[in-house]
Amino acid sequence: MSDVILCECFARDGLQHEPAFVPTDTKRALVERFAEIGFPRVEATSYSNPKVVPQFADASEMLKGLKRKPDTRYKATCANPRAVQRALVDLDAGFGVNEISLLVSATEAHTRKNLKRSRAEQWANIEEMVNAAGGRFRMVGTVSVAFGCPFEGRVDPGSVLDDVSRFAALGVDHVAIGDTTGVASPLSVKSLFRHMKGVTPIAHFHDSRGTGLVNYVAAHEAGVRHFDSSFGGVGGHPAKVKYGGGFTGNVCTEDLVSLFESMGIATGINLDQLLAAAEFCEQVLGRELNGRVVRSGLNRSTFTDVPFSIPGREK
Repeated sequence: MSDVILCECFARDGLQHEPAFVPTDTKRALVERFAEIGFPRVEATSYSNPKVVPQFADASEMLKGLKRKPDTRYKATCANPRAVQRALVDLDAGFGVNEISLLVSATEAHTRKNLKRSRAEQWANIEEMVNAAGGRFRMVGTVSVAFGCPFEGRVDPGSVLDDVSRFAALGVDHVAIGDTTGVASPLSVKSLFRHMKGVTPIAHFHDSRGTGLVNYVAAHEAGVRHFDSSFGGVGGHPAKVKYGGGFTGNVCTEDLVSLFESMGIATGINLDQLLAAAEFCEQVLGRELNGRVVRSGLNRSTFTDVPFSIPGREK
């Protein structure tokens, strides 16, 4: 049993950041391992244009040989109707994903930089994609740069909530809010999520300014129970798409799991295998990543913490 639903994003959002191609068998081993240690949702791949994101040119090949757990959701990112058609072909062939994500950006400038089209054009794409999917996948809407844009600055929360409502009107009942360059604060996080209505909210934050974990705690306090993260904190943007400057990595899975468990929030992740999986991710990329607890070890002494009182000091 778990109190939160974690989605492991290393194999998609993480690897899109890597300029060197990761072998297909290795990607498959990563996805299988994430599911095995207890992640109920795993970002498996992306149906991106291989010319733009060559890392996922093997999307169908990877999925075809993937060993699956029956209760796990395997997600693929789809940026346009062509991507949904590819997802449907794989599904009809018997090895497709059961969840797809549909992307919009909260600002015009980021949309044009990241998706090469206008917001109006992307929303038209979203409608076409939903219709093409025909209810055969669970659909997850994603609103990028929801708290701030590297090109336009502050983002109007009302505009983000309008995007959430547009997803809901299309029947997309899970919506991820992306802090794409790590500019959110606990106050802005609580405020936005407390105003989200009609959908299951998902927090997808980056740790660009070292605030990822505290913002996830704030999201949890606001009622969010779905969270995205990536082993080692890798990812942030496609290797060929540069924006925002500086460190843009995701929140580290191993650190998030450790924090939630220390707060008495059950993640459902096998803690005995968590750090070994983090080390495997480092081996795949051939470098030390950004996770703290993979270096220090889990602080298991806090996993059974309960509120306490000191005699004579009760209020």
